[in-house]
Amino acid sequence: MTDVAGRYAELLAAGELKPDAAQAAVVARLAALETALNRPVETPGLIGRLFGKAPPAAPKGLYIWGGVGRGKSMAMDLFFAASSVSPKRRAHFHEFMAEVHGAIHVRRKAGDTDPLMSVADQIAQSACLLCFDEMQVKDIADAAILSRLFTALLERGVTVVTTCNRPPRDLYKDGLNRHLFLPFIDLIEATLDVVTLDGPTDYRLARLSGTQTWHVPNGPEATAALSSAFFRMTDYPPEDREHVPTAELPLPGDRFLHVPKSLKGVAVFSFARLCRQPLGAADYLAIARHYHTVLIVGIPKLGPENRNEAIRFIHLIDALYEQKVKLVAAADARPDQLYPAGDSSFEFERTASRLMEMQSAAYLALGHGG
Repeated sequence: MTDVAGRYAELLAAGELKPDAAQAAVVARLAALETALNRPVETPGLIGRLFGKAPPAAPKGLYIWGGVGRGKSMAMDLFFAASSVSPKRRAHFHEFMAEVHGAIHVRRKAGDTDPLMSVADQIAQSACLLCFDEMQVKDIADAAILSRLFTALLERGVTVVTTCNRPPRDLYKDGLNRHLFLPFIDLIEATLDVVTLDGPTDYRLARLSGTQTWHVPNGPEATAALSSAFFRMTDYPPEDREHVPTAELPLPGDRFLHVPKSLKGVAVFSFARLCRQPLGAADYLAIARHYHTVLIVGIPKLGPENRNEAIRFIHLIDALYEQKVKLVAAADARPDQLYPAGDSSFEFERTASRLMEMQSAAYLALGHGG
């Protein structure tokens, strides 16, 4: 297996990445962590066990922060793929916390006197390396438990690597009862190495800069334009299009949504898959939290005959807009002409306005989720 530094060098040599000193520095830190994780752990001898000597602490993890599009997730993905640690897990932070709250609820209903610690035990048994993408804390319920949860995970030998658009001190800024969250910030600064990846180039924005994001009408030209945008956003070779990965995205209620193309935080969907299936606002929020860029093909002109699809499309765009997801789309009309008549046409005016704003340079420069 190629280590993270070797894989990064291969991508540079192949021209899939451009030389970037800030990225290289973070990759070097991840390579050092990889070495530490692979170092044999010395267990206490008989005398040590008699006197209660604790086993060596797990290697210190990383908190990688910086502006959007600088390559934080890319570097962490290379590290996770290269790591031979087992068991290990990579998760979107929001999804992970939703699972934690669900597990706590189950343990509490079962009569557990300290459900959070039981959940920490379960997590530690399932992963000794946890990699989180896009740590963002906006929920008081998350803020209230994070310090105890992560303290317990670290005590159980779990190594944590996470990315974030903010430095630790700016997490949950101006949040309700923020004093409950401050111990978690102290914990991050004490137990993780805080590393900045904030080079001069926003690669994600550079790939979309000057690119048309709304294509009219549907047809071969629009499809070709979206295909070109996908390969430009993901650095995937177009000649290898047959091998673009698919995915099964978890949705609320133990359901999954098939994603025909999914790579590096970019997903491709058809309008039919998103708006002709019985999906709701929570499902669209899961999509918006998981992907920083969404491509949608086949958006029809809407009217009274497809009222349900129009309502779902409104909810979809609301979720993408609120999470600052980049949207590239092929449609049969411009946003302001997409739903000219129908009993939800008034509500659609806001959607059309948002679709127009989502094409602007100012919107495209915003960070995902923020």
